[in-house]
Amino acid sequence: MISRKHIFRTLSFFVLSLGLLIGARQTFAAEIRVLNWQGYGTDEAWSLEAFKKKTGIAVVHDYFNSEQEMLTKLRTNPGAYDVVLINSSYTRQAIDEGLIQVIDTSGMKNVPDLSPGMRNNENFIKAGKTYSIAWVWGVTSFAVDTGDFKTLPDSIEVLWDAKYAGRVGWRDDAVEAVQFAAIATGQDINNPADFGLIREKLRALKPQIRTFWSSEDEWNQFFSSNEFDLATYWSGSASRSKTQFKLPLEFIIPKEGAIGWLDGLSIATGAPNAEGARAFIDWMIDPEFYVEWDTKIGAPASANAKANAQLPETAFNRAVLGNPKKIAKVQFMGPMSGQLREKMLELWQETKTYMQQ
Repeated sequence: MISRKHIFRTLSFFVLSLGLLIGARQTFAAEIRVLNWQGYGTDEAWSLEAFKKKTGIAVVHDYFNSEQEMLTKLRTNPGAYDVVLINSSYTRQAIDEGLIQVIDTSGMKNVPDLSPGMRNNENFIKAGKTYSIAWVWGVTSFAVDTGDFKTLPDSIEVLWDAKYAGRVGWRDDAVEAVQFAAIATGQDINNPADFGLIREKLRALKPQIRTFWSSEDEWNQFFSSNEFDLATYWSGSASRSKTQFKLPLEFIIPKEGAIGWLDGLSIATGAPNAEGARAFIDWMIDPEFYVEWDTKIGAPASANAKANAQLPETAFNRAVLGNPKKIAKVQFMGPMSGQLREKMLELWQETKTYMQQ
């Protein structure tokens, strides 16, 4: 016969185990995992503290170094992430592969304030359903050391100017390199018509290049060491370099145009905490977060029109990127086929081999 004492112990153990299980679930539910570039807004410590204070949700990060690595992490780690940063030119691919899920935007208070053209970007929506929330956007162009330029240049051709031979920094990225050459030769960055002309333009960079760079931190180090007088760069990074590190630079949007990009925040398929993910994305597009990020750290332009309007009038993202004339010729990156990307990669690798000869 089973004693009452044994039954009591068994029940006590069951209740304790159930309590631990529920507690573990509550702890897990109070956490989200974010996949992003390191140092790109979502992992600002002060912001995460503010978000946790508001919601009780802790944020854990994992990072990638390229869009391809991001896609691979989503493919090979289903259910590991809640929020993922995806550039609009890759969002459609992520949707088609089933890597991200539909987002219910009801109750997300800041979504209605997003600029309609970005909120309704064709790459973020499929069959009338939203798969990504427009977050920030910016321009890829070049920045100059104001100590080396008495007059700021207004043309992309300054990158090829013999006066700056051996003093140009260039990002080692195939798509970006080809798109710069496309702009310089008057072509569509997403569908160049004359690769022969692009090949010649890239080869003409050989005497110009001082160094290649691959990360924002590396760019700042090269600039601080006076390794170049001008270099290709991102607008948001230029804002941070100038605001946070006090580097004497100016970001240039040339008359020929520049490369525009839009980043969105998505919820991964199988996200353990989709509700927490929705709350975090809404916080990321909140003016309360964005204005502090931009004014204290430096950031790309917000897709939230109200957030940009709250910036100081002299802020780059309001004064420059908010100027229709300045961005009229910016070409925004769009989806491209794997075949076209491979063609760009082959051309860039061939160009680098030529430069080393």
